[in-house]
Amino acid sequence: MSEFNYKFDDLFNPVLKALHSLGGSGTNDEIIDEIIESLGLSDQEVEDIHRDNTTKLVYRTAWAKTYLKNSGYLENSSRGVWALTTDGSRIESVDKDEVKATIREFDRKRRSQIVESGENLSDEIEELGWETEILEALRSIEPDAFERLSQRLLRELGFVNVEVTGKTGDGGIDGVGAIKIGTVHSFQVVFQSKRYTGSVGSPQIRDFRGAMMGRADKGLFITTGNFTREAKAEAKRDGAPPIDLVNGNQLAEHLKELRLGVKVEQVEKVTIEKKWFDSI
Repeated sequence: MSEFNYKFDDLFNPVLKALHSLGGSGTNDEIIDEIIESLGLSDQEVEDIHRDNTTKLVYRTAWAKTYLKNSGYLENSSRGVWALTTDGSRIESVDKDEVKATIREFDRKRRSQIVESGENLSDEIEELGWETEILEALRSIEPDAFERLSQRLLRELGFVNVEVTGKTGDGGIDGVGAIKIGTVHSFQVVFQSKRYTGSVGSPQIRDFRGAMMGRADKGLFITTGNFTREAKAEAKRDGAPPIDLVNGNQLAEHLKELRLGVKVEQVEKVTIEKKWFDSI
């Protein structure tokens, strides 16, 4: 199996290139897809595991984005969208040694601030921890429990008449539902939910589409893993019923946003403005 041999700092420029190609902003998955394309990565490289079922590609790209953010080239929102800053939009590439030098200085100042303020050093950025915990929890539950979770998720996202079927020999269809458009129109959706560690390939997508033919207007495939490039291409193939794909990271984001099994705590930070008191 081919290993993913790019270090996190090798990904600084691919991340910048990806965001430029995406028009200046993009989701985590869009950035990953652009990097896969620009570097010509094989499925084996894409699926090479770092630890805790997180791939090396995803893990090291996360650190590359964090370094670029702390260097002033990127910014991100709470919804997982990354964007080029004004400085980032002006450049096509960076010197990775200069970026790392900037971060070392950033860390030095930050550590000094932490000592002065009493903050916990463990508050440093690591965006993958909670996602990994969610995916580990999902992979440990029974298949029927995962199907029920998918049912609940779809209801929370606006689907109606959602039912779990999960019948043996049902062609991989785990449930059905509908999306209403306005007060009159609706279209039928069938879904499949699978607890995968690796990536779903195009054969599974083709089998799912075959099972949904004549039964629904579109399909939804949910997995705790990922999808190969061939699977993504098959899902949106021209002339075939469309299939929306939800990978593990997207599933974790949905659960976080909907507070399903996830508790989000906001910490209040108080900053004293000494200049204000001096001006009294």
